[in-house]
Amino acid sequence: MGRYYPFLVGVFAAILVVSNIIAVKLVDLWGIVLPAAIVLFPLAYILGDVVTEVYGYAAARRMIWTGFVANLLAVLAIWAAVMLPAASFWNAGLGSRATAQAAFRAFFGFTPRLLGASFAAYLIGEFVNAYIMAKLKVRTEGRFLWLRTISSTIVGEGVDAFTFITLAFYGIIPTSGLLQAAVSQWLVKVAYETLATPFTYLAANTLKRIEGIDTFDQQTDFSPWAF
Repeated sequence: MGRYYPFLVGVFAAILVVSNIIAVKLVDLWGIVLPAAIVLFPLAYILGDVVTEVYGYAAARRMIWTGFVANLLAVLAIWAAVMLPAASFWNAGLGSRATAQAAFRAFFGFTPRLLGASFAAYLIGEFVNAYIMAKLKVRTEGRFLWLRTISSTIVGEGVDAFTFITLAFYGIIPTSGLLQAAVSQWLVKVAYETLATPFTYLAANTLKRIEGIDTFDQQTDFSPWAF
């Protein structure tokens, strides 16, 4: 598979776990409200592009599922930490145990609907991204990497954003608000990866040279469930 592949999978999983934690904070960037995970999460798609480009769709599929399991374990661990009773002397510098526990719960607490929306959007978006990358590589005979990375991001990030916003907030905020939120996230993430295209080129070409691998998915089973 390649000696650097396990390292990339580890980084990918770490990005997902950390993004899930910091996403509870909303930030205002030039009038656009986004989760704080915007500083990190798009890197998952860039890594997905690099892994698909070098190692192929099957390797990307394993990485996607590994990231999903890592994220699920993190969520379960955080949920358990929230539910466990706080020590009588613990106040986290907030004056009282009750205040500290409430703050901990508010920061790390998850709602089932948001979790379901996040997991669904992640899986659908990442698999769509990897599929388009792999198919376009065969169609373009390995040329125009910039076209493949940007095209896969436009579709993958779009599916991700619209799936998450719809599943998480439909019926809570107006349809116009849903559309605005989804489009804002989509455009920012696409711009992020577009600007990172030189880095993607450097990473992919360096890995191809070091690993001696340049996979073309001509006989690949593209089912997400084919292990």
